[in-house]
Amino acid sequence: MINSEYLKNLNNAQKEAVLWVNGPLLIVAGAGSGKTKVLTSRIAHIIKQKKAFPNQILAVTFTNKAAKEMQNRVSSILKKEAVGLSWLGTFHSICAKLLRKHASAANLNSNFTIIDQDDQNRLIKNICKAENIDIKKLAPRYILSIIDKWKNKGFYPNDVIIDKKNIYEKTVLPIYKIYQNKLLDLNACDFGDLILHCVKIFENNPDINQIYSNNFKYILVDEYQDTNFIQSKWLNLLAKKHKNICCVGDDDQSIYSWRGAEIKNFLEFDKVYKDAKIIRLEENYRSSQNILSVASNLIENNQNRVGKTLRTSMKDGDLVKLNCFKNGRDEAIGISDEIEKKLKKKYSLNNISILVRAIFQTREFEERFLKIGLPYRILGGIKFYERAEIKDCVSYLRIVYQDRDDLAFDRIVNNPKRSIGDTTLKEIHKFSKKNLISLEMSSKKMIENNLIKPKAKVGLSSFLNLVVKWRNDLNIKKMNHVKLLQIILDESGYSMMLKNKKDLENENRLENIKELLSAMKEFDNLESFLEHVALATSIDKNWEGEKVNLMTMHSAKGLEFDVIFLPGWEEGLFPHQKSIEEKGQDGLEEERRLAYVGITRAKKLALISFSMNRYYQGDWIDSMASRFIGELPEKNLQKNTLFDEKNSDEDDFEFNQDFDIQEETRSPGWIRYQKRIK
Repeated sequence: MINSEYLKNLNNAQKEAVLWVNGPLLIVAGAGSGKTKVLTSRIAHIIKQKKAFPNQILAVTFTNKAAKEMQNRVSSILKKEAVGLSWLGTFHSICAKLLRKHASAANLNSNFTIIDQDDQNRLIKNICKAENIDIKKLAPRYILSIIDKWKNKGFYPNDVIIDKKNIYEKTVLPIYKIYQNKLLDLNACDFGDLILHCVKIFENNPDINQIYSNNFKYILVDEYQDTNFIQSKWLNLLAKKHKNICCVGDDDQSIYSWRGAEIKNFLEFDKVYKDAKIIRLEENYRSSQNILSVASNLIENNQNRVGKTLRTSMKDGDLVKLNCFKNGRDEAIGISDEIEKKLKKKYSLNNISILVRAIFQTREFEERFLKIGLPYRILGGIKFYERAEIKDCVSYLRIVYQDRDDLAFDRIVNNPKRSIGDTTLKEIHKFSKKNLISLEMSSKKMIENNLIKPKAKVGLSSFLNLVVKWRNDLNIKKMNHVKLLQIILDESGYSMMLKNKKDLENENRLENIKELLSAMKEFDNLESFLEHVALATSIDKNWEGEKVNLMTMHSAKGLEFDVIFLPGWEEGLFPHQKSIEEKGQDGLEEERRLAYVGITRAKKLALISFSMNRYYQGDWIDSMASRFIGELPEKNLQKNTLFDEKNSDEDDFEFNQDFDIQEETRSPGWIRYQKRIK
């Protein structure tokens, strides 16, 4: 019987996972079940029991942070025995190491360069310019996303089969061919190449594959549910000889299909490895039982899963709160009041987090927090009024409002492109400084005196004429400031630029602008709105110390907090309409997994909420409570509202209150929910 120190703090399932060292093993590790402890203890056990030398173990993670943590934990157990654990790292770092040893097999020199995203963008831009492809309509980042998708599926240019549903792939394929040839000319590769080249080397050179397949007696993989096709293929090629491959992960936390992750790698592990052992880690060390019960009940509605039931030795804890609000503004007020008046006395603000489905949702919370002086941070993103597209919109409004706003002028005079290059702008700046006048006035004077080159003159004149027209709309026609921004976005070409430009981030940019238009409705005029923005972007700069966390659910994966707020659980928003439209049932199940991830971030308290109405693009939209709410177990819920009459101008609202209003005026969300709870 093995009775080592590293086994003492393991539960029975964890211990079994550590000691099972013969053959393929899938560890289904529920949220907060101690998978890192199992992985590190397993590595230590293999070395302690002399099953393999450190350099015969391959341990793969997705992030440098995870790799470093694993290295440190193994070292703390093994001390000097950990020396030589040279194949522990990320997929990309290990593949880079392999590729340098066998670069010639991929037509590279061993000193090849690994190019970053900026280099990739620059290279694609140059190719598009040479091939007369308009990057305003087909953004380099979008082109690269298609190329990356092909590489994740194991396709060199000659292997690609065009997806007829994607109208852009036909245009991108010739670019891909040129791009790969350019990389070879430069003796370079991108991150996608690191794994793809290694796989192709192994497939085309069985002798090289055999060297590593023989060497790696044990293979361990973290977050296996996030692997894509090419990563899984690489692992299988390396595990071919000994088949001692141990994959750890949670299929219920597979939320990255949009970046190539394939959940079927996890679900079909026992089909690839027929004699695979499956061990479930179901003991959760993070959350209270009520939180786990709600999460488990929800995820059980998914069909495509291995299946497990989380449990904990901790107390039941507080019931999960389910709150209904009249609208999104009240939701932000309710949540901020709950934090300010109750939770901050009991918990550190650093341990309170609000998880949203879409990044534009942070705006209402930011507005409220700024108003009451509640410090906050955006994790994995940028604060609303600091986002590029929002700053662009505000700059357009500022230059219309005030003709001497040089900072605003500088930002938007060539945004979108108007053939006004850096050289022209430098000349305008020089003229402005010399004559002590604004950039706008300098531009006018230089045009009058023919000091601007013809092409730039056309673009600059057009812009200046538009600014004059917009000022007339505002000051003479007395146009509403919300309508004014809509006109500006259309007439400037900014809206068209975003709509035409196929880019991964454009959907978020458009959503943020729509949210800005909603925000502007709350102000009587342009002056008060611009003043608000100025204050909003400066007030939090003095905040130090503890802050509430705001982030998307995707950004929250791998994190944990004492208190989690989950607002906006409404149909169309969560589950997100686009996800269901594009992927059908698979999309719905991934959205449900995202909900599961969100709930299981909470250690002590989880609060879910939805609104019956949302203010969207200047109009009130009826909301329907998310279908996920109907899948939550009643016995683990406390249905109420955080809305308090004493702290609001609105009427008091109870979750199950029957309004004294006509049925036809109630939102679909309210009606639907009433049917459920009766």
